[in-house]
Amino acid sequence: MGMKVWIDQDLCTGDGLCEEIAPDVFTLLDDGLAYVKEGDKVYSDPGGVKGVAAVAENEDLQAAVVESAEECPGECIFIELD
Repeated sequence: MGMKVWIDQDLCTGDGLCEEIAPDVFTLLDDGLAYVKEGDKVYSDPGGVKGVAAVAENEDLQAAVVESAEECPGECIFIELD
């Protein structure tokens, strides 16, 4: 199943749980907010709904993305399934 993910930076609390749980998909930048990444590309310009990253079809990685969304205190992680 294909998975894509993005973060609404307006809701992000900068807690960093997402980066802790799934560092291959999430990163915190100097502004203190979380962004998604795909390999070496960080979707920070633009972020938000236009900064959508594809998640590799890896069951463990996709499970970590779902866990990140569930644990996020700002409820700012949005997952799209193909």
